[in-house]
Formats: sequence, C-alpha cells, structure tokens
Amino acid sequence: MIQLSNLTYYPIKACRGFDVPSSRVERMGLADDRRMMVVTPEGEFLTQREHPKLALVTPTLKNNSVRLSAPNFDSLQFVIQKSGTPTSVNIWKSSGVSAIDQGDESAQWLSSWLGASVRLVHVDSNFKRKLNPEYAVSADDQTGFADGYPILIISEDSLRDLNSKLDSPLPMNRFRPNIVLQNCAPFAEDTWKRIRIGDVEMALVKPCPRCVVTTIDKDTLEKNKEPLKTLNTYRKQKDGAMFGMNVIPLNEGEIKAGMSVEVLE
Repeated sequence: MIQLSNLTYYPIKACRGFDVPSSRVERMGLADDRRMMVVTPEGEFLTQREHPKLALVTPTLKNNSVRLSAPNFDSLQFVIQKSGTPTSVNIWKSSGVSAIDQGDESAQWLSSWLGASVRLVHVDSNFKRKLNPEYAVSADDQTGFADGYPILIISEDSLRDLNSKLDSPLPMNRFRPNIVLQNCAPFAEDTWKRIRIGDVEMALVKPCPRCVVTTIDKDTLEKNKEPLKTLNTYRKQKDGAMFGMNVIPLNEGEIKAGMSVEVLE
C-alpha cells in the first residue's frame, strides 16, 4: 500500500521547512507553504542560488505571527501582513505579482543576516498567480511563491534509488518536497496522472527539473556536484535532470501522514 510518509511546508521560499503530521491542502498548495518570499529592493525574488544562508533561516509560524531565527543571531517576531498596500514583485516568468511588504524590521533582520539589502513580502490575499496554461488543469489553478506549481511530490523509493548510485547518500531536504510517499517502485510517481489522498485529489502534471540548489548542504552550506552529476546520467530530459513531480490539487481538504495513496490514473 502506497502511503503518505511525510508532509513539509516552507513558510518562506528558500528558508527552512517544517515537517507536520497533517496539513490543509488549498488551491495554492499546503497551507502556509511558500506564501512569503525574500526579494531585492526592486522586487526580484531571491533564493539559495544567490544567498545560500537563507537555508539556515528558520521561520516559525504561530497564529498570525512569524519568528525568524538563525544560528548565533538574535531572533525577531512580527505579525504577518496579508493585506494592505500592495507592491509588485517578480518570480521567474511571473512579473507584476502583487505582494504585501512585511515592514522594515523583518527587512533589516534579513538584510543583516544575508549581508545584502532585501525585503520580505507575503502573497497578496487578493492576487492569484496563475500556472503555466500548458500544464494547468483549470483556469483557476494558482500557486504562491513556489517556483511554478502548488505542490512537489517525491517518493522515498526514488531517493533510495538515487542514493544507491551516490558515494554519500543525501537526505530528502536537498529536494524540498511537500509530500513524500513510500511503498512504491522508484520513480513510479513519474507515471501517475491522478492520485487521491484522503478526500483530496491531485493531478501530477509535470516532472521537476532540478537546479544547483540541490547541491547545497542545508546544514553546512557546502556545495558539491551531487546530486546533479549523477541525476544527469540517468534522469536527464530536455529541460534538465528530473526528480519529483509537480502537482496541482483538484480540490481542498485535510491530509495526514500515514494516509494511503490511491492512484486513479
């Protein structure tokens, strides 16, 4: 029986994630996942590509507040602003995305930690960032500040297959999935079109091309050629080395670790 073995959400894009026993699935993906993002003063999105130290920032959510913490650095807590005067930000091919700036305190904290002038923004609650129409299931499909799709799924079996080819095995956090599955064949997720977990149905629409972020150790920030070097030997397609599947939720609902996964197509 295929099972949901792990659920992870990332409150701020490129920062640390949290494993949770259950999560509400919304049209944008898991609740609170990648609803916030670090940007330049001009509104250009930033990731671990430009600032690996983002991997060490831990954003802890409680009610409508977030606490930012980092190693040997004073923490900061502030109330999340989800509406107000919007600002325009850019992420990949999505330009003019409406976002709410989170104020000077969070900007100063992150700027001090990264050694560069940055701002923190939250998705404008009145804005819908639409998906690539080539892969969208419906015109209303949307995401927050994830790279391109609401949810990323990877199976433990696929990682086990990759690790069997590496000199040193890598943890799943290199790939930053939201949903991890177990008890299926390696890369079985590549072949599925629709699955159901609890009452939530999801469409698996596109394999995920991996980038240099996967080569950064999330604890030490050391960089290596792996896993891209090995993935390119047996997972390479036109757009890059594929690992994991991009997923669009077809309805909303609650999912929990341990739930069975039904393959519908």
